[in-house]
Amino acid sequence: MSQITLYLDDATQALVEQAAQANGLSKSRWVAEIIRKYAAHEWPRDCLALAGRFADFPLREENPASQAADVPREGF
Repeated sequence: MSQITLYLDDATQALVEQAAQANGLSKSRWVAEIIRKYAAHEWPRDCLALAGRFADFPLREENPASQAADVPREGF
């Protein structure tokens, strides 16, 4: 298992300590879970469950020539 060093201001450190204690976790475990949650490259189940639920949602304009070109996003 690797280790990292984080430099936190006092207010942020207090937030980490409070949140970890409130969740019954060590600070390391709490930070690791937050990283997994926010660094994941997948959609949350709640969001995936909405796929196809809006039959009248416009997916594209009638005239494809009027659409802007897709621009790749960094990191994906």
